[in-house]
Formats: sequence, structure tokens, C-alpha cells
Amino acid sequence: MEPIMSFQDKIREKQLKYERTMMKEISLKEIKKSVDSCFGHHFHIGLLNKGRIEEGCMDFAVESFLIGAKYSKFGSSGEAMADVQLRSRLEDKALLDEMYEYLLNWGQKEEFTLANESIYIASGHFLNIWWKEGYLRGMKRRKLRLN
Repeated sequence: MEPIMSFQDKIREKQLKYERTMMKEISLKEIKKSVDSCFGHHFHIGLLNKGRIEEGCMDFAVESFLIGAKYSKFGSSGEAMADVQLRSRLEDKALLDEMYEYLLNWGQKEEFTLANESIYIASGHFLNIWWKEGYLRGMKRRKLRLN
């Protein structure tokens, strides 16, 4: 006999299923390109070590992508993308702060306090790209009724 699942367990199971489905929509090749695009300058001038941070950046991109996909449900009910992004601002900010700390702790070759602001801005841009990508792909799946 199958154990009885609580309502919270059902919600979590549904969320995990949705996340696994959305993971099929993301390309590691695309993420690597965006790492180069957003942080290439930092690699070139020696502020960040690409080899150390690339894998972590992939994790952060996936997280941001999934947040955007999760919040796409509000867009499918008619809310503008900017308004939807405001809804997720707490999760986005927490992820940005976590990524920034990660880059400072693992990616910097030396202590460059003046460059930290540019790393923070680049991190925000990087996560925003992947949030929007997740949002748009989530919206597409919802329009096609694939969820």
C-alpha cells in the first residue's frame, strides 16, 4: 500500500516535476556563452578566474532560469514581465547576493575592492538574462499547454 502524501508533499512533487521538465529547455552551451559574455572582461583583466567559477555560474544560471519559469504563471494570466519580475525580487536578490559572494570568495585572483561593484553589476546582468530566458520558455510552454 502506498503511503498517504500530505498536501505539501504533493505541491513539492509537482514543483519538482515542473523543474525537471524545464531543465530540458536549458542548454549548458548557452550558459557558457553567457558566462563569457557577462564576465569576459573580468577574465581578461584578471579579476576573475574563469576555470574556478564557470561551473558555479552554471548552477546560478539554472536557479535563475527556474525562478523565471516558476513566475511565468503570472505572465500567462496577463501581468507584464516587469511586474512579474517585481514579484520575484526577493528570490532574485537573494540569488544575486549568493552569486556575488561566491564570485568574491572563489573567483577572484586577488583582493580588488574597487572592482567588486562591476562584478556585482555583471552578476545581476547574468542572472537577469537567465531569469528572462526561464520566464519566456515557461510562457511558451504555458501557451502551448505543455505544463
